[in-house]
Amino acid sequence: MNRFPFNIGAHPINWVGEDVHEHGADTPFEQIVDDMQRLGLAGTEMGRKFPKETAILKRELDRRGLTLVSQWKSVLFSDAAYREAELAAYEQHVLFLKEMGSTVISTCEVGGSLHFDPRRTPNEKEVIPLDEAGWLSLAEGLNAAGAIARAHGLKLTYHHHGGTAVERPEEIDRLMELTDPGLVYLLYDTGHAYYGGSDPLALLRKHYDRIAYVHLKDVRNPILAEARAEKADFITCIRKGVFTVPGTGDLDFRPIVEELLDRGYNGWAMLEGEQDPARYPAFEYAARAIAYLESLLPAKAGDAS
Repeated sequence: MNRFPFNIGAHPINWVGEDVHEHGADTPFEQIVDDMQRLGLAGTEMGRKFPKETAILKRELDRRGLTLVSQWKSVLFSDAAYREAELAAYEQHVLFLKEMGSTVISTCEVGGSLHFDPRRTPNEKEVIPLDEAGWLSLAEGLNAAGAIARAHGLKLTYHHHGGTAVERPEEIDRLMELTDPGLVYLLYDTGHAYYGGSDPLALLRKHYDRIAYVHLKDVRNPILAEARAEKADFITCIRKGVFTVPGTGDLDFRPIVEELLDRGYNGWAMLEGEQDPARYPAFEYAARAIAYLESLLPAKAGDAS
């Protein structure tokens, strides 16, 4: 039974890597969702091991009392030449999530990114910042995609993300300034906030009115410092174990949880670790994260079920 005033779920990336494919490569879909059910979680995002057929996916999630909360959608709106094709693909993504009963869409611009931009060569060393035309094109594309989402009863939630052109606090600010607050919302990710140079609590407070979805991710500071010294890229940081679930890293989630409670947040908050499950077992770490977050609840919130 959920002891939180908001909805708690987990991302399957804790079990099977999305960006690092050797992480959890042999883990079947059934193990992921069975573990989520055992943990008492209510929601999941889409993962690469999940069935693609809507009827089968619905049946398997329903059997375990799970909701499909969202699915990542890469977009390339910063290049206007891609706009029409990208919006058509976005609408198909919206229709799938609508059929699955989702309400938010995890959305990230890949233009200029290290690892995700289809126009770049493998093993790029630096993110290419957006120029003014790129920023304006991105905002126009996101507003158009947000209108498509809204027409179908969903919200576009923008995922600020390591290794992309919208990573640092000033980049998140710029995106929020340029986009329509009625069409483009923010996916607030504690780990990516810290990785990108933000104070996670300050970011939460600054942009709370735009936040429609939350990822709770922790960071191991010593490993991050080592990775920075080595000038490691984002994917290498994942392989090194920079990220983990709340309560097993170095971020203090107490003020973050208190802020969410004080603000009356009632959307989804997903546990996300993005680490090698062979080294950091997904079920064990998710259980530790739940226990840690529950320990931060005040008595009155913890008693309300």
